[in-house]
Amino acid sequence: MEQKVKNRWLIALAAVGIHISIGSVYAWSVFTKPIEQQFGWSLTNIQFTFSIAILFLGLSAAFLGHYVEKHGPRKAGILASIFFGVGVTASGLAIQLESLPLLYLCYGVFGGIGLGVGYITPVSTLVKWFPDRRGLATGLAIMGFGFASMIASPIMNALINSVGLANTFYILGIIYFVVMIASALYLAPPPKGWLPKGYTADASASGAKQIKKDLAQLTANEAVKTRRFYMLWLMLFINVTCGIAIISVASPMAQEMVGMSVAMAALMVGLNGLFNGAGRIGWASFSDFIGRPNTYTAFFVIQVILFFALPYLSNPILFMIAMFIIMTCYGGGFSSIPAYIGDIFGTKQLGAIHGYILTAWAAAGLAGPIFTSWVYETTQSYTNTMMVFSGMFVVALIISLLIRLDIKKLQEEAKRKENSVDIAS
Repeated sequence: MEQKVKNRWLIALAAVGIHISIGSVYAWSVFTKPIEQQFGWSLTNIQFTFSIAILFLGLSAAFLGHYVEKHGPRKAGILASIFFGVGVTASGLAIQLESLPLLYLCYGVFGGIGLGVGYITPVSTLVKWFPDRRGLATGLAIMGFGFASMIASPIMNALINSVGLANTFYILGIIYFVVMIASALYLAPPPKGWLPKGYTADASASGAKQIKKDLAQLTANEAVKTRRFYMLWLMLFINVTCGIAIISVASPMAQEMVGMSVAMAALMVGLNGLFNGAGRIGWASFSDFIGRPNTYTAFFVIQVILFFALPYLSNPILFMIAMFIIMTCYGGGFSSIPAYIGDIFGTKQLGAIHGYILTAWAAAGLAGPIFTSWVYETTQSYTNTMMVFSGMFVVALIISLLIRLDIKKLQEEAKRKENSVDIAS
């Protein structure tokens, strides 16, 4: 029986394969200029393709989370491969037919559905395979999503220049489909009662480490009726709204506030992606040692200070360092949330709960850039915009402290149950 158990590190590699494929959506900006030059469509209309994809990522993650739990990671992974592969490949046809609505449908809707299902499927599986190192496992996969644009951008650029736009979509769509299918076919949940070597679920067993018990085992429908679900949702929403907002204006803000050259601002934007990816693995792994509540409180303390300080940093190097630290917190928020969900809701329907929580990302993806533009146009100053965001992080910080009261209550309940079981036996 032991021989049939899959290698959990290969499961992690399969998860990275799926996330590196779907994460290429963050390199969409590589297509915007060539599409504009070829067809004369407005940048706003072209960029709307990306907004649709992120919206459908959130919607499909929420509505298909139950599908992931019911049918398992392999079937869900295959579904994601089909939607994302077909979406990207058919985008080539939309380019050939010079149809913007078809591009919205293929890349935005189909690609977005593939994104949502593909995002939650490997993450919920990994949490179950790594009960001892949840943060590290989810950080690995979601790091793939963060780094994907850095890997995909130069490849996309080279393909567009050598084979043209439509063929680039055809080639990429087929490559993503193959990588995602191969990864999905290896995905599987661990056998019932499986634990990593050297670990036990029994507190009385000697010579083995005990796996920390989850505070609850709730279904997705039970989870959404709790206060702590909405606290997690709000924390992610604020973290992503402010993060996406600062990403969308990083270059002009750096030029206006600290007088950076266009080239230096572009370098900073490129490095932002690196720190976003590094934060995903770094913070999530660190959360295994300091706990998820402390990790989220740390995100918000750091960002309250840095968003407040940004307008007063006149040195370009200090400004860049502050931006890079903010980027690690932005990425870390994504990768630490699945482990946090596992800790306080259990793994019973983790994929579905994660899907519901990710609607915060879809909402933030739409709200962040619009809100930033509105605040900037109203106040004519990035300084005031940063102050507003700093204030939002104060709210998030308060929520990160309040959720501890709920966690403490759960811990006390769990202790009471344990004691009553001990007395009964």
